[in-house]
Amino acid sequence: MRSARLTNAQLNDAARTYSGPYRHYDIVKEVIVCTGIVTLLAVVLTIVFSSPDLPPSTIKGWSRSMPADFVTTALSELDGSSATAGYGPPYNHNGSGQHIAFIHLQEWLGVSHPVNTAQDFVIQPLRSVPDQPRLQAAVSSYLSASAGTQAGWTAAYTKALAKATASGTALSVPPGSYGPVGTMMTALLADAQTGGLDGDLLTSRQFYQTDFTKALLFMADGSALADRAQAQHLLGTQWGMMNETGSYPGQVWLWLYTFWYQISPFTTSTNADALVAAIMGVLSLGLIIVPFLPGIRDIPRWIPIYRLIWRDWYAGTGGAPPGEPDVSAPPAPAATG
Repeated sequence: MRSARLTNAQLNDAARTYSGPYRHYDIVKEVIVCTGIVTLLAVVLTIVFSSPDLPPSTIKGWSRSMPADFVTTALSELDGSSATAGYGPPYNHNGSGQHIAFIHLQEWLGVSHPVNTAQDFVIQPLRSVPDQPRLQAAVSSYLSASAGTQAGWTAAYTKALAKATASGTALSVPPGSYGPVGTMMTALLADAQTGGLDGDLLTSRQFYQTDFTKALLFMADGSALADRAQAQHLLGTQWGMMNETGSYPGQVWLWLYTFWYQISPFTTSTNADALVAAIMGVLSLGLIIVPFLPGIRDIPRWIPIYRLIWRDWYAGTGGAPPGEPDVSAPPAPAATG
């Protein structure tokens, strides 16, 4: 007695032979109708809901609303203790960057966007301030001092900042033995509050200034961006990657990516971004090669969920749906000579 089980070759041949009904289909008409509907919805939703139009974060706004935080951040840029100063590639050689085991992508790619926080964020902007001989003398005095003397001045000013008082946009720091650092920080705060520092940190050589890397790095070392991100629920611990500013809908399809940032060890790892990217790469590769994995690709045949989808067809005919091989039917008898 012949087995009713079909071989893979027979299943493939049967799948290529369509024996179901045909129906007239006008794809051009469908494209026109769908395009019209989507266009209408886009216009209506744009009018009703508009889009987020929040004012940008600037160094000027940050320095005026949080002068103490601005000066504290500027001081960390000057003495090299900020996150940017020790980040590593692509900004400097002061760190190894994120890595996975022996894979150090940031080191391999090198420093493509060099940033010297002391020079770029403090010294050069102060050098560009015109008609300030006392300030220029203070900068020269700082640069000519030894590294140990500079560290002593910044350490003293850091302690003084803990007792500083802010009144509106003004910042009052108690006197101390911090050499020219006080003069430098006062001038940098004044320059930032007038908007000058925003312009100083633009690095594009093109007519349109579009490279805000240095300004963003400077602000990221402070509290302004983090506080705003928390208020908008954009932090990594708030599933921020899939959120939008304000109450607008976000990218919910990114839930799987941002999910990893909510669990250990990614919540505390300094290599979280690299680890999550690697995990998502492996998962994506696994999804791509599923059709080529014996056993796994046959699961739909072993668990016939498709029969629930085609239940009306099976209820009416008892056979396979259109275009599907009927595995319940025995093969045709072999021809005999």
